[in-house]
Amino acid sequence: MTVMYHKLIEQHLKILESLQYESGLFAASKKDVETGYNKAWLRDNFYECLAFEVIGDYETVRKTYRAILDIFKKHEYKIDHAISKKPQYTHEYIHPRYHPETFEEYWEEWGNKQNDSIGCILFEVGQMEKKQKGLIVQDDDDVRVLQKLVWYLSTLEYWHDPDSGMWEEDQELHASSVGACLAGLIAARNIEGVEVPDELIQKGQVMLHALLPRESQRKFADLALLSLIWPYNLLSEWETAVILENVEYHLLRERGVIRYKGDKYYNKNPDGWSEEAEWTFGLSWLAIIYEKIGNVEKAKEYLEKTKQTVTKNGEVPELYYSNSAKHNENTPLGWSESLFIVALHEINEHHLDPAKSAEEQDQTQ
Repeated sequence: MTVMYHKLIEQHLKILESLQYESGLFAASKKDVETGYNKAWLRDNFYECLAFEVIGDYETVRKTYRAILDIFKKHEYKIDHAISKKPQYTHEYIHPRYHPETFEEYWEEWGNKQNDSIGCILFEVGQMEKKQKGLIVQDDDDVRVLQKLVWYLSTLEYWHDPDSGMWEEDQELHASSVGACLAGLIAARNIEGVEVPDELIQKGQVMLHALLPRESQRKFADLALLSLIWPYNLLSEWETAVILENVEYHLLRERGVIRYKGDKYYNKNPDGWSEEAEWTFGLSWLAIIYEKIGNVEKAKEYLEKTKQTVTKNGEVPELYYSNSAKHNENTPLGWSESLFIVALHEINEHHLDPAKSAEEQDQTQ
């Protein structure tokens, strides 16, 4: 890896590390931000840890996931209740975000029904157990609570259960949520002592491929669909190509990728139309995916686009307002920092010649 890229990775790792609490959980953004992003989301912690996994810092991954397992144990009575009878109200579902130090739930109204947040945790624990058995799962208590997450998804009948999805909004049947649960259940088979019935996987596979290439009934193209390509690796070559084409054609912008058409979150238009916010991590996500499928030139192109989103303070924000150089206050966003690190590492670890100078590398990109 060239010196320049090594320095970039180190710089952004320090930013990401600054978001971690003593408990092991990461805030979504700065700990003093007033937007509520000082809280810890299960999903954000999953994506924030991917950077540490790719560089081989498994101790940081272990610390975070030990904290997540402690969260599930603290609220195990709630999981038990949801397993015994499918929840009727959103507050009965496993919450997606917690106080990063006390592990208490936040009780204000929220899109709390987020099946994908459980799927992604099972996925990473299973993946890490395959890589380094015993790193995260250490005793029967861990196995017990992880098995309950499997039964939880079974009771929900996740394959046709509408949820608020990755963007925590209206409840629909989301392909990205079905896929996250499916990937989690497949990976959970790597955890010794956890049983996953074939039927749970088969029903998810059937529904996922029936939904694709749409994200939901309301959304055709959606940034969340990229998760099915990476990190979950669930799609055929044809499905991958179609989703990439749809995302790039419909959602790609200059400083990021809009989540979906009609997204009102930080929409620059007072009426909430046509000026959707541009999410920076979409560019890193595309860079990672193109590297994985072997299109190195396009991967480098998206990496360069991501570099242009870094602020003067050296941070990667959550988003930029439509067609502007103004970013929102969730800066840095841990998820954005993490995917930028992954893109930098994967492209430059595998595709840059360390014998060349950084200047030569830049000229050829």
